[in-house]
Amino acid sequence: MQRITKVPTNIITGFLGSGKTTAINQLIKQKPKDEVWAILVNEFGQIGIDSALMANEDNLHIKELAGGCVCCTLGPSLTITLAMLLRRVKPHRLIIEPTGLGHPAGIVDVLTGVSFEEAIDLRSIICVLDPAVLEHPGILANPIFTDQLNLADIVLINRCDLSPASLCQEAQHACENLFPPKESVLRTLFGVFPLSLLDNPRQSFESMEPYTRHADTQNDAVHHASNGQQTSLAFSPQHAEPKPMPGKPIRKSHAHDGIQTYGWIFDAKDKFEFDSLKAELDQMTDLMRLKAAINIGHTWVSYNRVFQDASVLPLAWRKDSRFEIISNTTLDADEIEQSLIKHITSTP
Repeated sequence: MQRITKVPTNIITGFLGSGKTTAINQLIKQKPKDEVWAILVNEFGQIGIDSALMANEDNLHIKELAGGCVCCTLGPSLTITLAMLLRRVKPHRLIIEPTGLGHPAGIVDVLTGVSFEEAIDLRSIICVLDPAVLEHPGILANPIFTDQLNLADIVLINRCDLSPASLCQEAQHACENLFPPKESVLRTLFGVFPLSLLDNPRQSFESMEPYTRHADTQNDAVHHASNGQQTSLAFSPQHAEPKPMPGKPIRKSHAHDGIQTYGWIFDAKDKFEFDSLKAELDQMTDLMRLKAAINIGHTWVSYNRVFQDASVLPLAWRKDSRFEIISNTTLDADEIEQSLIKHITSTP
């Protein structure tokens, strides 16, 4: 098989003990025999274990970075190791498993930065979630856990055989209502999911529309993998959506039962001056809800406003900046769009 210059790359993230390594092993079982894969495993401890737990297959190269978080303390090592893997192995696919105690946004920044933007094609980011964490408030409040979910395109609700059905349903409902929304939410046993999901398009504009499930339809039925294990696949776009250009967002509006929704997606390289933007968002009138994920240059933040109450929090999201407004009155979308654009401080 011909070598490729821009390597399809996936991040498999998730909190400690969620089943990341198991999920990667299931992917390895589906690897085409003529493809060369490279897997980069990061462990927080000094002695690496996960790489020893992975399957030994032909055309499979596993590299381990132990002794810290690859997103933080091992940052320089990540750049060096990635360059070495790409140069020596020349893989058809690269899979990165960060430590369960790591902020994966730093990895995305490296993969999409100038050093690797011509060498790596970042595709689906998958977060493996153990629904049992819903019973552990300390984990739910951990910003690392929040970052891992926020950054993911796909959430894999794993170990559904070990948790009550009600807890699995609660986890799925919570994931389906995250903002920015997910491309897919799956339930699975033993980390089994289709290899094809690795190449799902990352966060399309379609996903800004409200997430609707039809539990009684055939499309939302439980699908059975070839080995008899069950997965329930929620939302997956069926066609490619247009992409925003720097300084030129994509807009989509919707109206139903007197409720208007307006959404914008900006290119990830558009950077906003946050103080002036926040002042403008705070002053907007006739809003029921305003949600945003914003690149403010040195970091990313979420803005969440319900009527007049607004909050701002750090955000691991790195795909794009996006704004969603819900109102019970018709708003001037052109005027709002221009008011957002004027706060962009830099474009490529």
